[in-house]
Amino acid sequence: MAAGAQTLLAIYLNDHYAGSIVGVELSRRARAGNKGSELGGLLHRLAGEIEEDRGTLSAIMEAVGAKRDPFKARLAWVGEKLGRLKPNGQLTGQSPLSRVIELEGLELGIAAKSSLWRALSELQDPRLSAFDFESLAERARRQRTELEPHRVAAGREAFSGAAG
Repeated sequence: MAAGAQTLLAIYLNDHYAGSIVGVELSRRARAGNKGSELGGLLHRLAGEIEEDRGTLSAIMEAVGAKRDPFKARLAWVGEKLGRLKPNGQLTGQSPLSRVIELEGLELGIAAKSSLWRALSELQDPRLSAFDFESLAERARRQRTELEPHRVAAGREAFSGAAG
């Protein structure tokens, strides 16, 4: 791989790694806010899978010699924490809108992760031959499919005033 392409790949992987930090933190927060429910059970599993996917991405970065950018990683972590400070329609705690935003954020992150796996599978890079990108992309598709009805229900609840 040409030096310029290697640099661009490292930037791309670091951007996704930063996104994975946000995804892990967001999934943990959403899981904690939905304990004891069907959604909480799903989020418990998804949080573990998102952490596994971050580990896979880390292994990919190592395989291609992409050094982790600690500034981007820290900025992503801080950004996720700052995102919790936004007004959500009530002074303390979570509002029904919080759940909508969290699930939409997770869905967006999963979509981006799916795009990452597809992009990497197209590289035909021998350094990536140990990674099963089709299985990773399939898992991302399943995650989105499982999350979608909960996202729709959260929106319906938030915007119709139905009690949860």
